[in-house]
Amino acid sequence: MDADTALPSPAAKAKTNDPLPPRRPFSLAARAALATGFVLAAFLGVVGLTLTRTAADSALKGLQDRLQNFVVAYLAGTEVGRSGKVLLPDSLPDPSFSRPGSGLYAVAIGDNGFKWESPSAIGRDFSFLHPLAPGEGQFVGPVDTRMGRLYYYIYGVALDTAERKSVHLTFMVAQTEDQLEGRNAVFRRSLIFWLASLGVMLILLQLLLLRWSLTPLRKVANEMSRVERGERDHLGDQYPAELTGLTERINAFIDSEREQRVRTRNTLADLAHSLKTPLAVIRSSLESIGESSLRDPVLEQVRKMDELVAYQLARAATSGRQTFAATAIPIAEHAEDLVQSLEKVYAAKNVLCEFDIDDNAAFYGEQGDLLELMGNLLENAFKWARHRVLLVVKMRPVAGRQRPGLWLSVEDDGPGIDDDKIESVLQRGVRGDERVQGHGIGLSIVQDIVRAYGGELLVDRSPEFNGARFSVKLPPG
Repeated sequence: MDADTALPSPAAKAKTNDPLPPRRPFSLAARAALATGFVLAAFLGVVGLTLTRTAADSALKGLQDRLQNFVVAYLAGTEVGRSGKVLLPDSLPDPSFSRPGSGLYAVAIGDNGFKWESPSAIGRDFSFLHPLAPGEGQFVGPVDTRMGRLYYYIYGVALDTAERKSVHLTFMVAQTEDQLEGRNAVFRRSLIFWLASLGVMLILLQLLLLRWSLTPLRKVANEMSRVERGERDHLGDQYPAELTGLTERINAFIDSEREQRVRTRNTLADLAHSLKTPLAVIRSSLESIGESSLRDPVLEQVRKMDELVAYQLARAATSGRQTFAATAIPIAEHAEDLVQSLEKVYAAKNVLCEFDIDDNAAFYGEQGDLLELMGNLLENAFKWARHRVLLVVKMRPVAGRQRPGLWLSVEDDGPGIDDDKIESVLQRGVRGDERVQGHGIGLSIVQDIVRAYGGELLVDRSPEFNGARFSVKLPPG
């Protein structure tokens, strides 16, 4: 035997060691069908038991009334002669009384050993029968006898003779249990058949309703597949109210992902554009300045390049609106830190920054986006202000939304921006005054962040300072 046949193959060994794949969860339709089936079975079972019990009680009460009516019929036709002889009627209230062993029996006993039996009761043992006082009646059963289990109604009566003597009689009418149980069995079989038929029809109807109810979910899955294949841009809007929130958030997620890609491309373009000037200066310095004086300009331009790279890469990392999960970031403490830093940078201008911030003001997103947004707006205000800056932050709750909207505005007492220049100032690379240091992309970054969160950037005159006011309006989530 060679080695190849003596040892198991690696493939076979790997197959035995592979863990079993996890069982696939039941579909929504299967879950709903199973739950409905269990509930329906329990409900129909309870209904069946209730109807069976009710029918059995009703049949037993009907049997009692029937036996009692037979006793009354016999009493109505019974007469007592002058000598006290009891004469029972020849006509029987039911033909079964005339057939031996029919299961329906009539017996009467009286004084002085009197006893009468219907033809059906001849030869039967009714030793358990006992006299009752006049006017007393009893319904008894089922009792075990030699004839089987019986139900019977027994009634005592006193009949007066012509000599005003009383003759005491006790009438009994009995019926075997199998006749009652036979009717109950027929009812139970009929009830089971119809309840089972009803259950099957309800399950089929439920499956049809489930298929119809889950049609919107299948439509969502189909449209998502088409979005992934690039056949359409978004999910449709013709959905039930229960799915509208889901589809809106999916569409928002799609938009956020696309905006992130566009923003990354713009960031890289801005970064490349911002690096052109420092690189040109380095090249010029190397060409025109001697070896001894090259060190300081090169180090300065390298420092600027590092700052721009870090700045633009931070902007590229801006995540934008997070549709499904975002942490509430308190705004007040971050505003304090930003203003303290800017007051040091612009200490020569002696700028006073005032706050009007709601106590519960929070930003639902990435902390870097908040710092970038407020930092650019506040730096722009400090840059142009004469002495005063105002930061206003207000929360705007909306009924039916989990997260409130946000209103953030920064005002200054500077020269302001003319209406005809607002559009150009917000463009990339454009500065309000070429004499002011900067790259002219701070406000465009603000626009990108606001757009990423589905908000709006407004520029107008400050009603209090008569300078510029930049307002950011973010929608509720």
